Amino acid sequence: MTRQPELSIVVPFYNEQENVQEMYDRLKKVALELGKPYEFIFVNDGSKDNTGTILDTIYSHDDTVTVIHLRTNFGQTSALAAGFEEARGDVIVSMDGDLQHLPEEIPMFLEKLEQGYDIVSGWRKKRIDNLWLRRIPSRAANWMMAKLSGMDIHDFGTTFKAYRSEVIKNVELYGELHRFIPALASSMGVEIVEIPITNVVRQKGKSNYGLSRVRRVVFDLLTVKFLISFLDRPLQIFGLIGMIFSLLGILIGGTISVAYFFGELNPKDHLGNLLLAVAMTVIGFNFISLGLLAEINSRIYFRVHRKKPYAIRKKRIHPDN
Repeated sequence: MTRQPELSIVVPFYNEQENVQEMYDRLKKVALELGKPYEFIFVNDGSKDNTGTILDTIYSHDDTVTVIHLRTNFGQTSALAAGFEEARGDVIVSMDGDLQHLPEEIPMFLEKLEQGYDIVSGWRKKRIDNLWLRRIPSRAANWMMAKLSGMDIHDFGTTFKAYRSEVIKNVELYGELHRFIPALASSMGVEIVEIPITNVVRQKGKSNYGLSRVRRVVFDLLTVKFLISFLDRPLQIFGLIGMIFSLLGILIGGTISVAYFFGELNPKDHLGNLLLAVAMTVIGFNFISLGLLAEINSRIYFRVHRKKPYAIRKKRIHPDN
């Protein structure tokens, strides 16, 4: 029977037929040099090219390889979630399948984990990719995420990370939140460190990134901030907004009422202001009600198992694993 792996390497692939074999060969070399039990979890995220066929061929020749074929392209976060769930190692390393992350740098991540850290995150300190499509949007997103999360991390976006299994398996992933895993895990009191990694230009295949991702990243930033700060107490944010609107409405309405009773104005001349006061008060109470409903839903969230964000078409696992 195959030994329980100490190290799991999770790699999602989407239309990477030009890179799969080389990625595997280099990973295999690094894993053998490490000299510890390992496994590869390769996730085919609904590829339209020959990526799936190549992965199945690799699987048939290597009993350390598990291949998960998703039914369609669910996105990188869902592909990683599928791989993390299947991983059995005490340490889980994730990386892209396009060879822009160097397998030869994996030992650096493991060294940091051995020093006591729970998450080791790659930092593309010297980026050489496209200035307008990648570097500027990434720099803006990283700055916003650092401010929102209160974490001193330079590069939230890279997939190249190493985790202790008990940490990553307790982080719920959906949408495109994989880039914000350190922020999501921060509430568990984990120790996180960044290490510089090499940023190389894609040599083969076509990039799946572009400016269309910026909008999704911005909304994910807001989602992450809510998950970090208000998931277990949503009334704090919705209630605060509601109180502000309500107090402003009451203040406007009260001012008009006092002035009326002292005979200083005619309410008919301030009908617009009265309507504004009523609207703001109603909006405020609606926000408070929304906060109360969110409080109830958050309790349900912590008690009910959520649906997985992906669907598996086929899973190829060696019998002894």
